[in-house]
Amino acid sequence: MENQHRKIDGYRELSQDEIDAMNRIKAKAAEVGELLDAVRDTPGVDQRALAIAKTDLQTGFMWAVRAIAQPAGF
Repeated sequence: MENQHRKIDGYRELSQDEIDAMNRIKAKAAEVGELLDAVRDTPGVDQRALAIAKTDLQTGFMWAVRAIAQPAGF
């Protein structure tokens, strides 16, 4: 459905620069996720520490996207 974000409360129109920035962040997040998946299979890696790293990085990427999107509301 085209322009479906217009039907979701709290979302706004994004400029092309904002869309491009969000896509760069998402691409980098996917790259980092692949790296962490490869590290996971390395013998001797502390899996708990890696899981924490993954969670914190996911949170950071989410906040970077949110900084651009600036959704309204809670």
